[in-house]
Amino acid sequence: MVFSGLFPLVIEDVADEGERIVVRARIPKGTAACPVCGASTGRVHGYHWRTVADVPVDDRRVVVRVRVRRLVCPTRGCRQTFREQMPGVLERYQRRTARLTRQVKAVVKELAGRAGSRLLAILAAGLSRHTALRTLLRIPLPTGRKPRVIGVDDFALRRRHRYATVVIDAETHERIDVLPDRTADTLEAWLRGHPGIEIVCRDGSATYAEAIRRALPDAVQVADRWHLWHNLCEAALGEVKAHSTCWAAVLDAPIYDGPRAQTTLERWHQVHNLLEKGVGLLECARRLQLALNTVKRYARADRPERMLRVPKYRASLVDPYREHLRKRRAEDPAVPVQHLFEEIKALGFAGCLNLLHKYINQGRADADRSHISPRRLARMILTRPDNLKAEHHDLLARLTAACPEMTQLAAVVGDFAKLLTPRAGNADGFSRWIVEVRSADLPHLHAFARGLDRDRDAVHAALTLPYSNGPTEGVNTKTKRIARQMHGRAGFTLLRHRILLG
Repeated sequence: MVFSGLFPLVIEDVADEGERIVVRARIPKGTAACPVCGASTGRVHGYHWRTVADVPVDDRRVVVRVRVRRLVCPTRGCRQTFREQMPGVLERYQRRTARLTRQVKAVVKELAGRAGSRLLAILAAGLSRHTALRTLLRIPLPTGRKPRVIGVDDFALRRRHRYATVVIDAETHERIDVLPDRTADTLEAWLRGHPGIEIVCRDGSATYAEAIRRALPDAVQVADRWHLWHNLCEAALGEVKAHSTCWAAVLDAPIYDGPRAQTTLERWHQVHNLLEKGVGLLECARRLQLALNTVKRYARADRPERMLRVPKYRASLVDPYREHLRKRRAEDPAVPVQHLFEEIKALGFAGCLNLLHKYINQGRADADRSHISPRRLARMILTRPDNLKAEHHDLLARLTAACPEMTQLAAVVGDFAKLLTPRAGNADGFSRWIVEVRSADLPHLHAFARGLDRDRDAVHAALTLPYSNGPTEGVNTKTKRIARQMHGRAGFTLLRHRILLG
């Protein structure tokens, strides 16, 4: 039972040498075929001993010494002698049995070099990291697949410097290939070399879209629904921030009114004064020494008040003593902060004096703290109504009724969420949604709608077809784990091999 994997051999002896177990065996007598001409022969020219490693037993190495015959070929003009082989047990030129090689391949496929070598040493099948990598790269990659629907996405080889492209079968989720970069020419060449592709799932990359159009003009491009929703979330958050003065009044929450707010208002007037003179956005950014995206954000706001924000306070060590501070400051407005610090420290305050100074200067000891931030309100608007608590329903209704724009925002977000469930009639619903957004006073959503309109065919396919780029994103997540495991030291060849074997 222990050596069942060696059953084609005739085991003659098993010796216990302490740190290792030595098995002596021989190949059964009989005829063998010449590897060149195929003629059978049983004529023995001589014998050789072949030593190979086998699967460990009881945490000890197992060495198999096999007596192998060298046979004489009977065909005139063929090679004179050849050594007989045992396929499935002993492969040509190998120093390990086939079953040990299978175990080593399973380990190195998951752990690669150093990690695989360490684990195999614990399993009493030690080998160097270089041998582990050579074994890994000898594992054949799957070939011959001709997908009909594929997904493409990029991942970072070196963040912000080098990227690669992964291609998978969107129906079976199998990896197909990994390309060394994310340029349009590389993807176009790959697509031309793989005919039969009818549908391509991708994100919003204009580079991939151009490559697909050039290589497969008749293929259907499908935008990724997750990216559509993510971009809508970002646009909705921008609108919620822009209308902070509206919904904050419902909560009686304070608005920034310090030096930062004054600077914001001054910048808004500077940007809009330049825009009224016909100066472009890029030139505005250069003259005011601001980032282009910052200038765009100021340009979208039609009123300066829309640039003001609700303070976003984080939890503080002072919060438990807030009522004591309010009471003391109401009794004696001129009480020194040092005295307040000593009082709350006697009550158990574990912070420092500077923290108390900052807390009071922010006005948190006097005004009521806002119970909701722009991000939290946006999350409530973007959450499925069935998943909201009863009190959140009431609060959301009050806040979205603060101004017509907030009401429109909640309505268009709900309408778009319904379109994300693929149906045949969603194309007409999407066209109506675009018209509805353009008629609303929601600048951030206008920019989002323009992006959708530029990629309308792919968005239509995403809203009507069941395919998605989600499986490709899942492969990218596993790719990041592989890259972290190798600490970025491995080259592209090894990384590609591991991704495709996954």
